[in-house]
Amino acid sequence: LNILKMENVGARLGADALSTGLKAGIIGISLVLIFMLVIYKALGFAADWALMIYVGLELAALSLLHITLTLPGIAGIVLSVGMAVDANVVIFERMKEELIAGHSLRVAVHNGFSRALPAIIDGNMTTLIAAAVLFWLGTGTVKGFAQTLMIGIILSMFTAVFITRMILQGMIYVGINNPKYYGLRIK
Repeated sequence: LNILKMENVGARLGADALSTGLKAGIIGISLVLIFMLVIYKALGFAADWALMIYVGLELAALSLLHITLTLPGIAGIVLSVGMAVDANVVIFERMKEELIAGHSLRVAVHNGFSRALPAIIDGNMTTLIAAAVLFWLGTGTVKGFAQTLMIGIILSMFTAVFITRMILQGMIYVGINNPKYYGLRIK
């Protein structure tokens, strides 16, 4: 390798970069929340609550494990938010297929989660393995990225599979049970 350029960065510049990274992360997560709500309606509402719980759990885990939040760490969190959204989208699309097939809403929720689980586990496990390798072989900021990504993947799987299901079941229980709110388009 040839070194083309090397710079020393002062503490002030690093703090500015971290502040900018946090703002970008907040804006990105906010846009994801709006997108899910607009596209998926009631399902998006459930996913948004699960994602907010996920972010709270992620920040609590980082605090409890005394992990210093760096710019690459923020990138790991944002990437794991994407994985959580992906898991919810897979579940919701499976639920829509069940509703189109004529199943009741309760059956569609149950089968949607059951049918989506293998794909969610596959995608998240491969990312978790890659993050573990990065943590094992990486140094410095790469380890920070890997740490937040691993914690985020585990928490995103938990929130997508368990918390979203609980929220959807609660919504059905309180009477939000019109299939069109859950993605069934009646022509």
